[in-house]
Amino acid sequence: MRAYERLLNYVKIYTTSEDDQEQIPSTSRQFDLARQLVEELKAIGVEDARVDEHCYVYGSIPATPGCESGTSIGFIAHMDTAPDFCGEHVNPQIHENYDGTDVVLGTSGRVLTLRQFPHLASLKGRTLITTDGTTLLGADDKAGVAEIITAAQELIESGRPHGKVCIGFTPDEEVGRGADLFDVQQFGADYAYTLDGGIETEMVYENFNACGARFTVNGVNIHPGDAKDKMVNASLVAIEINGMLPGLETPEHTEMYEGFFHLTSMSGTVEKAALSYIIRDHDRARFESRKQTLRHIEKILNEKYGAGTVELSMKDQYYNMSEKIEPCMHLIDNAKAVIRSLGLEPDVAPVRGGTDGARLSFMGLPCPNLGTGGFAYHGPYEHITAEGMDTVVKIVLGIIEKYA
Repeated sequence: MRAYERLLNYVKIYTTSEDDQEQIPSTSRQFDLARQLVEELKAIGVEDARVDEHCYVYGSIPATPGCESGTSIGFIAHMDTAPDFCGEHVNPQIHENYDGTDVVLGTSGRVLTLRQFPHLASLKGRTLITTDGTTLLGADDKAGVAEIITAAQELIESGRPHGKVCIGFTPDEEVGRGADLFDVQQFGADYAYTLDGGIETEMVYENFNACGARFTVNGVNIHPGDAKDKMVNASLVAIEINGMLPGLETPEHTEMYEGFFHLTSMSGTVEKAALSYIIRDHDRARFESRKQTLRHIEKILNEKYGAGTVELSMKDQYYNMSEKIEPCMHLIDNAKAVIRSLGLEPDVAPVRGGTDGARLSFMGLPCPNLGTGGFAYHGPYEHITAEGMDTVVKIVLGIIEKYA
C-alpha cells in the first residue's frame, strides 16, 4: 500500500484537538485513530505496538542480526489535526495527472489558484490530493503517520539490514502539548526525526524560542461626568501597552530569523482589559530581551497609573532545537546525503514556529524535523501529492540505511 492510500483512510477519522483542556489527549476521539494505528502496526509486523492511557502510540522494529549495536533511530508524527478550521467529515479530492492549473474545491466556492500558490505549477503530472473546500485535509500530520507506517512495512518486508527503529505517534501537537507526556525512555531511540514539515525535501533544525504573555489591566471606572484625575480606562491603557511595542516587529513585517511580538487577542472595558501575545525569536539572547521589554512596560505603566494597574504573566513554551542538534549534526548531514542521493536538493531553512521535535530535543532526544510533502496546512487550501509522499518514504528508508 502506498503512503497516500493510507492518508486517504486516516483523514476521514475525526481527530481535531482542542485548546484550553486540562487532560491529555484534549479530545478522546484521537484514540479512534490511535487504536487503528496500533492494529495496523501489528499487522505489518511491529509486534510491540501499543497505545498508552494518554493516547501516545509506541512501537519498534528490532535490529537485524549483526546490526544490534548500531544507532537506534526513531520517527515521530502527530495524530491530531488543528482546531483552526473544520476537521470533521473530511472528503479528500483526488486529481490524477494534475494539469498544473487552478483547482475548484468541490462546490464550496473556493479555488486553489496558481496566483496564491505558485508552486502548483511544479506539481503538474502528479496525483494531487486536495480538500473539497469545506474542511482542512489533515495531511498535517496524518501524512507523516502514513509515511512512517509505509516505510516500516517496506523495511520489514524487504529484509534489508537495519538497526533498531522506533515509531511514535503523539496527540495534541496542534495545541502545543504533543510532547508533554511523551516517554523518551520507553520510546527507546538514540535520535529521532519528526515528520511534520512541508515540501518533501524540507529539513528543519532551527526554530523559534517561544513564550506566551498576557497583560491584564485593572482600571478604575468612574462616572464620566466626574472622572477627571480619577478614572483609569483599562481599554486605553491596553492600547498604550501595544503602542509601546516596536510597530514593525510583528509577524506581517518579519521573515527568516527576525523575531516578533504578536498580539493574538484583546478585550476590554473601562474597568478591565486583557491582551495576549506570543513572543518569538530564534536567538536566545534577543528572546530574553523581548521578554524584558514586556516587564519594563509593566513597570513603567504601574509607576504612571499606580501599583497593580498592569499585571503581566509569561510562560516559556519551547526553545530553539539548534542548541541540541548542533552537537550531533550527523542527523542533518545524513538526511542531506539521502535527499541528494535521490537527485533532489535539501530545502534547509529555519522554521518560524515550533515542532514536537523542539520539545523532545530538550527532553534528551535530539529530533530535527523532515517534510511530509504537503502545503497550506490548517485550512481549506491544504494539499499534498502522492508522489511527494513516496519521496518521503524513500528518505525515511535511506536514513535508516545510513544508520545501519
